[in-house]
Amino acid sequence: MQPTGVLESSKATKNPLKELLSYGQSMWLDYIRRDLFTTGKLKHMIEEDGLRGMTSNPSIFEKAIDGSSLYDDILKSLAQRKDLDATGKYEQIAIRDIQAAADTLRPVYEESKFRDGYVSLEVSPLLARETQKTIDEARRLWKTVQRDNVMIKVPGTAEGIPAIRQLIGEGININVTLLFAQEVYETVAEAYVAGLEDLAKRGGNLKKMAGVASFFISRIDTLVDSLLNEKLKTASSDPGQQALLNSLPGKVAIANGKLAYQRYQRIFSGPRWQSLAEKGAHTQRVLWASTSTKNPKYRDVLYVEELIGPDTVNTMPPATIDAFRNHGIVRNTLTEDVPGAQKVMDDLARAGISMKQATDKLTADGVELFAEAFEKLLAAVAKNTQPQSK
Repeated sequence: MQPTGVLESSKATKNPLKELLSYGQSMWLDYIRRDLFTTGKLKHMIEEDGLRGMTSNPSIFEKAIDGSSLYDDILKSLAQRKDLDATGKYEQIAIRDIQAAADTLRPVYEESKFRDGYVSLEVSPLLARETQKTIDEARRLWKTVQRDNVMIKVPGTAEGIPAIRQLIGEGININVTLLFAQEVYETVAEAYVAGLEDLAKRGGNLKKMAGVASFFISRIDTLVDSLLNEKLKTASSDPGQQALLNSLPGKVAIANGKLAYQRYQRIFSGPRWQSLAEKGAHTQRVLWASTSTKNPKYRDVLYVEELIGPDTVNTMPPATIDAFRNHGIVRNTLTEDVPGAQKVMDDLARAGISMKQATDKLTADGVELFAEAFEKLLAAVAKNTQPQSK
């Protein structure tokens, strides 16, 4: 089935997707499939939509492999590889796509002076709670892919954070995933800065280092809205309490993102950062992930329009790219009404909902969901690489 988004051209003279770059935001594609490279669709999006990078995850790869015939050639050859298990076979498939994407995005990488043009490859989600194994696998994948414009994805778990510092210090670009809490983001940003300092001490080239910190947006509202609904069911007849609960749905994820961005601006300024910037270091941009709108009551480009600002990335699935191209409104929203964003978070606490408990749950659930998706992906690879009986 043809995915939405990857073939359509801009129907208007002004393309809102391209306009994002003038506000300092890079649009990346949260999707990967073989025909993006073989038919020139990815190149078309770079030229027509201003695409600046790509991300992927196990679920995206699983659907691409199991839901199309695009991989039949490599699946057939892998069926003969008795030396590889399902993980090894998957990596052969993924690395081919990652290398093709990186090569197509190479001109963006060069033109942006190493700021954009990246594609991400994930460390096995099964290692999310194991620091040393994460480090070892990230090193191995980085060495195997052999592309400067690749980022290795490492989850922002307690166990992942030491790995992030170590890998950055070795000159490996890292996309930190599964971020929900502002406090966790600060520890991730600290790991990035400390890693760059380590790299500088080793005489590494800071100019070619890049990293993003990926905040998952829509999942926050999905969980918090459900908690608010539960509160409403048992709320007293107090009109004030009911009004408070009714004022918060669809607001928390954006407020949380705006406040996280305030922390970004504070962290990547001042004497400590300036000393690294003078050596050519780039900031670890905040990347908005999970930006498709899950609630049909909300505007389908809500999580793009309300999180636009300098030095950020928004990685969008094809349907969201289509929607924003068609009717997206571009303005600098990320620094609008920051006191209002803080009030949303304060009101959430007044409503009796702990943001810490919510983000802890989202992180734990995210680790589990990615692990399940990875197991499903491996099962699909195993099924499709069974040797044919004669």
